[in-house]
Amino acid sequence: MSFYMVRRLIAFFSESISGIHAAAYVIATFALVSQVLGLVRDRMLAHLFGAGPTLDVYYAAFRIPDFLFASIASIVSLFVLIPLLSDRLEKQGKLEAKAFLSQVTTFFCVFICAASALLWFLAPMLVRFLYPGFDAGQQQSFIELTRILLLSPIFLGLSNILSSVTQLAGRFYVYALSPILYNLGIIVGVVALYPRWGLAGIGWGVVIGAVMHLLIQVPTVIKEGLLPRPTLSFDWKSLWGVIVVSLPRTTTLALNQLVMLALLGFASTLAAGSVTVFTFASNLYMAPLTLIGVSYSVAAFPVLSKLFSNGDKTAFLDHVLVALRSIIFWSLPTVTVFIVLRAHIVRVLLGSGQFDWADTRLTAAVFALFMISLVAHGLVLLFVRAYYAAGKTARPLLVTLGSSALTVGLVWGSVLISDAIPTLRYFVEDLLRISDVPGTNVVMIAFAYSLGLIVNASVFWMLFRRDFGGHMPRQVLKTIWHASASSILAASAAYLVLRATESVFDLSIARDVFFQGAVAGVAALIVWTGVLLILKNPEFAELVATIRARFWQRAAAIAPETGPM
Repeated sequence: MSFYMVRRLIAFFSESISGIHAAAYVIATFALVSQVLGLVRDRMLAHLFGAGPTLDVYYAAFRIPDFLFASIASIVSLFVLIPLLSDRLEKQGKLEAKAFLSQVTTFFCVFICAASALLWFLAPMLVRFLYPGFDAGQQQSFIELTRILLLSPIFLGLSNILSSVTQLAGRFYVYALSPILYNLGIIVGVVALYPRWGLAGIGWGVVIGAVMHLLIQVPTVIKEGLLPRPTLSFDWKSLWGVIVVSLPRTTTLALNQLVMLALLGFASTLAAGSVTVFTFASNLYMAPLTLIGVSYSVAAFPVLSKLFSNGDKTAFLDHVLVALRSIIFWSLPTVTVFIVLRAHIVRVLLGSGQFDWADTRLTAAVFALFMISLVAHGLVLLFVRAYYAAGKTARPLLVTLGSSALTVGLVWGSVLISDAIPTLRYFVEDLLRISDVPGTNVVMIAFAYSLGLIVNASVFWMLFRRDFGGHMPRQVLKTIWHASASSILAASAAYLVLRATESVFDLSIARDVFFQGAVAGVAALIVWTGVLLILKNPEFAELVATIRARFWQRAAAIAPETGPM
């Protein structure tokens, strides 16, 4: 590659991006690459271990570091730092902003290192309390792996602080690259380190990924002149202000992690492999959630923060509605088509080695139950960030507290009811076509989780309208109508193609499973596009316009440039 091409590549990734759609599409594109790598990682693990006790330990061990990250790193998260840092840059200048960032970083490092050390010592007690279904061997493996993984929240937290600078500077390419590098590190652990060190090797791969997640942020932060340095000089009033603002959000995230801990704790008492099936299905579900809900909510947050800070409430609400319509527009067809193609998706992405057909069917059923909450989950992410942008962090905490208690209660109740009333469980098993698969109780956990999210989104929707005013715009209703009609027809097309091609493809061969699913998916895409064109859908028109502006106009601008080959 020539020096000229390298320079153009660096310039491309360093480019500042403005506009919610352009930023969301960049984040979504790189998130897609990251999710693909995550699925490659999961396929490797599924091939090696299948849905069994080893992976149960691996996924359970992640929960403690995840809880640590949510409960401490989020104190200085980018959602809290972006408004505060933006305000200092505009009113006090770069030197004051850098001093503030240095204090925050030093405070975070001391705090999270102390917490990691404490959890390192408490690991033996935690595994007995959190995962009562694990035997002695699983408990020992959990302790060893957890202690390694406790390093990752330190590096990810530092990366999170630096990403507030990259996002504020509009360097969404850099921000979007970091999770790709994180997943690459884990893959290195699976491929290169596991054969030598076992599960501990995979744990060290996670740490390597976290370090790369941090390092990719550094060049942009240096360029912006805001690289923090260790300091012993603290403005405790400013730091206390950060903690006060972030405490409700930190508690909210910690509650979410506690819910996941509770769900996996329930799963550990069920059949062996239930934790793995639940986690695999959750990871598959996270791919569309990241591409849609996370991308739009993350892209909207800096803009919403600036608009609310400037007192432009009308523009603030308009941007929320744009993101809301986009989440609904993309989520509904994804839900319907993915539910129809659930077995094909799981079999193609995970069906290898020790991951057998029974594992595939059970994971597909849990995945389908997760998918029914995709729209609700995306809207929750958006509403939460809108409240944070407005500086109202208490409301999301109260809503999450109630929904967390409801979700855990629903899980506990659903498992008890499915045991007490077998007819209900048989109905769910028949509906999802898993009546002859063992260990089906895990589907009730996924169902309860999705139901809790739907209630959560409904409450947020009502409260947001009350707190920020406004009414249900006609554009939102139009989006719901267009998205629903096109989604149902697209899913119907996919289902009909599957039924029509049953005798054409040999579904015992992975290649044929892929091609049948691909044909059905293409049919769904054609029908979806056709319906939207007939309805003259504005979101689809915006998509086409954004792609043209982003790529075709760029190509036209670059084309006249000439030079020696």
